[in-house]
Amino acid sequence: MPTSSYFTILSNSCLVLLFQAFFISIAASSDRHTPENHIRTRAGAPFKVALFADLHFGENAWTDWGPKQDVNSIKVMSSVLDTETPDFVVYLGDVVTANNIPIANASLYWDQAISPTRSRGIPWASVFGNHDDAPFEWPMEWFAASGIPQLVCPVLNSVSLSGEECSFRGTSRLELMKNEMDNNVLSLSKSGPQDLWPGISNYVLQVLSKEKPHTPLVYLYFLDSGGGTYPEVISTAQADWFKRISEEINPDSRVPELIFWHIPSKAYKKVAPKFRIHKPCVGSINKEKVAAQEAEMGIMKILVKRPSVKAVFVGHNHGLDWCCPYGQLWLCFARHTGYGGYGNWARGSRILEINERPFSISSWIRMEDGSVHSEVILS
Repeated sequence: MPTSSYFTILSNSCLVLLFQAFFISIAASSDRHTPENHIRTRAGAPFKVALFADLHFGENAWTDWGPKQDVNSIKVMSSVLDTETPDFVVYLGDVVTANNIPIANASLYWDQAISPTRSRGIPWASVFGNHDDAPFEWPMEWFAASGIPQLVCPVLNSVSLSGEECSFRGTSRLELMKNEMDNNVLSLSKSGPQDLWPGISNYVLQVLSKEKPHTPLVYLYFLDSGGGTYPEVISTAQADWFKRISEEINPDSRVPELIFWHIPSKAYKKVAPKFRIHKPCVGSINKEKVAAQEAEMGIMKILVKRPSVKAVFVGHNHGLDWCCPYGQLWLCFARHTGYGGYGNWARGSRILEINERPFSISSWIRMEDGSVHSEVILS
């Protein structure tokens, strides 16, 4: 090959590479504020979300009662999913009762909890509650004359077991999230920025319009409200992270934003109905006091100043299912979904429905028996 031809080909190749690098850099620049994970709406249909709160899988796992409750919880979720056919599911914390699980790998119970959603091919995301990575608490029943049953903790000279696997140290948030992300293609959960650890479930998803594929319909923010292995708070660092990210991806507050975490903030105490639920609040049960986070570190001040934030959704209190206005946004409880956990109130799920044209966000509670109540317009 003549030298001049060789250099011509080389020059052309370099130009191609330069153009590719140029366009890649433009694409990266234009997408740098876009959340990596997204969900798309169905054409001509509203976007519907089911909230599953306080499932408490694995509770009292050493008794007959415990496993039966997990079966009942699956029935609740299956009923809601088959009736509502949502586009997306949010697991709103306390998916498992880790301090009741007598195995090192609580992910086995976590997998059971998400199985109704996964089996129906519905994408989901999760946040952590105060029970999800709590240390194991030894039940008094095990301190009988016979000692610890071999079924619970096999002998340590087993080929497949070690002392560490029988230490009941619990499964960390990071391990639980890694297992969910690695083994489920439908999971949109994230382990969040490392500088916010030990808070793990801090991330944002965007819901994209099917009709306008590059236009976000709504942003969904997930925050780890602590509990279990560290204090029940949304830290100043998390609040700053939300402020920075929301201003980057939604600088003019044009796109509506919905917020999800597990333990209610102290603001919930300010708006809580005193006895009966009365307007402007909407709900059906008000059977206990709000069990709020240990401290308020700035997240609510940021949220109330953003007109794009329409509502915050929490679990934690099994005997509350109301929504109350707080300034221009709504503070809402989900409905206790799982048969694990305290309280005998009927189980159900809070449903969100987002319509594109005209834009609106509405919510109601779908009960296990199929009934509906507490309908409210949130935007």
